[in-house]
Amino acid sequence: MDRRFVLVGLCATGALAGAGQALAQTSDGKPSGPLEISSPGGILQVRIRSGEGNIQKGIPAYEVRRLGNPVIALSRLGFRFADAPDLAPDMEVVEARARSFDQIWEQPWGEQRLIRNHYNELAVTFAETSGLKRLMRVVFRVYDDGIGFRYEFPEQPNLVNALITEELTEFRFVEDAEAFWIPARHSNRYEYLYNTTPLNEMFMAHTPVTMRTGDGLHISVHEAALVDYASMVLRRSGANTFQADLTPWSDGIRVKARAPFVTPWRTLQIADSAGGLITSYLILNLNEPNALGDVSWVEPGKYVGVWWEMHLGTGTWGSGPKHSATTANVKRYIDFAAEHGFSGVLVEGWNLGWDGDWYRDGGSAFDFVKAYPDFDLPELARYGAERKVRLIGHHETAGNISRYENQLDAALDLMETHGVRAVKTGYVADAGQIQRIDEKGITRHEFHDGQFMARHHLHVVKEAAKRKVSINAHEPIKDTGLRRTYPNWVAREGARGQEYNAWGNPGCPPEHTVILPFTRMLAGPMDYTPGVFDLFNTRRENRDTRVETTLAKELALYVVIYSPIQMACDLPEHYEARPEPFRFIKDVVTDWEETRVLNARIGDYVTIARKARRGDDWFLGSLTDENGRLFDIDLDFLDSGRNYKAQIYRDGPKADWRSDPYDMEIIEGLVNSRSKFALRLAPGGGQAVRFTPATKAEMRRLKRI
Repeated sequence: MDRRFVLVGLCATGALAGAGQALAQTSDGKPSGPLEISSPGGILQVRIRSGEGNIQKGIPAYEVRRLGNPVIALSRLGFRFADAPDLAPDMEVVEARARSFDQIWEQPWGEQRLIRNHYNELAVTFAETSGLKRLMRVVFRVYDDGIGFRYEFPEQPNLVNALITEELTEFRFVEDAEAFWIPARHSNRYEYLYNTTPLNEMFMAHTPVTMRTGDGLHISVHEAALVDYASMVLRRSGANTFQADLTPWSDGIRVKARAPFVTPWRTLQIADSAGGLITSYLILNLNEPNALGDVSWVEPGKYVGVWWEMHLGTGTWGSGPKHSATTANVKRYIDFAAEHGFSGVLVEGWNLGWDGDWYRDGGSAFDFVKAYPDFDLPELARYGAERKVRLIGHHETAGNISRYENQLDAALDLMETHGVRAVKTGYVADAGQIQRIDEKGITRHEFHDGQFMARHHLHVVKEAAKRKVSINAHEPIKDTGLRRTYPNWVAREGARGQEYNAWGNPGCPPEHTVILPFTRMLAGPMDYTPGVFDLFNTRRENRDTRVETTLAKELALYVVIYSPIQMACDLPEHYEARPEPFRFIKDVVTDWEETRVLNARIGDYVTIARKARRGDDWFLGSLTDENGRLFDIDLDFLDSGRNYKAQIYRDGPKADWRSDPYDMEIIEGLVNSRSKFALRLAPGGGQAVRFTPATKAEMRRLKRI
């Protein structure tokens, strides 16, 4: 579906002449009047100025208001270079053009099938008044739910090769707020528990950074379309003021570019409610449309895997008596997947290189085409195909990028040959320890989120697409919505996930999963790997620890933590021991027509309902932190005039993640769109519900809730 409407009159204050038209000009041909643009509904306003207030004359700056109230005070724009003067101190506006855009587009898979892309745009070109006379264009797209802006550098004689040492973009927040954030450039990449602090106590943070002001405004800062550029983190530079801090190369340069080029979009999502952030699709809208054409071969679904047993310590990635990736063990998982309707089996530890200390050795022995002798790839591919179960490949690089790229073509060819449609890649290495062999043969060390890795990840995704293979990257560069352009980039990790619950001390406390939807999940799908059923079975050395959740909450995660590929991460025998709650995992889908947020408070609770893309079923997931909750919610998202059977998986009266995580009630009843529905969430608990149109027999049998 591709509808586009071009608005002829742009309804924004200031001297905007009309969509696609140049602004009013003075006698010397330069724009006149204030440069200001509003969102289509008049909710957000952006004003572009040069050298006013706290900004030095000649320095470009912008400010943001919402319903007339300031959100971002006047904040500077510009760049510093290694081999040229700063780009900003003496600039003036030489051109400004405005246009409007309104389109409804369809995701091939996703949390919302149809998305409206409706914005007003103002592109402002600045030129230096002296010196090199360089040009810099800043494009602002203003939506009702946020803004995006990026820099564009046209081809020009005095800016050919750009070595950027600093991006000067500022975010001067008008008031303090409560911020939810993780630290940047620390050893554990993105895999931290979230800090909840006043905004002015945040020092350097990965985006998305989300905040809640005193009057209830919710703001999230991130970026979109990170292509051939360094990732942006936020560095505090003053009271409630932050600067874009670009992740450097090993030589200190932040970005190496050649004109013409564009930067990623710097984004602000702004909503009255926490749920409004989740249903904002600003990040996706600022990415380019699908570049791959027909992507019907990208397959959303659920999978199991040879994975959790290694984290528990009952199996190993490396060879030996406990080697998990054996032909016999993988066949056991394939049989389980086929019996219960799972489409894939992930296999880790199948290839040579896991023996010894592969982490400290930097993956120097990994071979991405040679299997251990006890793993028969052709036989397992055949066996899985007979049972309609695909193998999911695994390429752990240990951050040794040059070694992986040297084998990439052969490795992906091998996957294609054996019908493997998805590969989980891994980059287990400390931050700043990605290995790159330069043109002189010298090993350099880079960050996971620098320009080098932005190039690498996209290279892998494009090469995989040529072979109709999807990519699920772990220890990745952060998500910035590129799944719209490359729909085979189906998921990634990029946050603290379920494996920490196997390790314990600390794992993922109850509040973690009620922060993720408003922070990491605003960037895109996460492979959190939910579904632990043996909540006390952690590593032997941590037997005093447990998964800090109830069983009902593990089910609700399948709805709340979105991914088109969801794992049932626990061991087959643990699911077979609890077949009734396992039914929800078998029933829940991973591809959605529509998403609704029914209630939410960051770090406390969230309830989300999603409608299956194919069919009439709705699924609901509700999570809480360490506190129990009681809610009454409306079911007005259900079709009017239709009765539904509600299959409810909720915490029992004695449930508590500390003392009795297994206490669960599974009940059925009739509801409709006028029903008031009770949610009871135990401490650390949750609730999962499937709503399915009721049959006549169910109408007679079931009681109304």
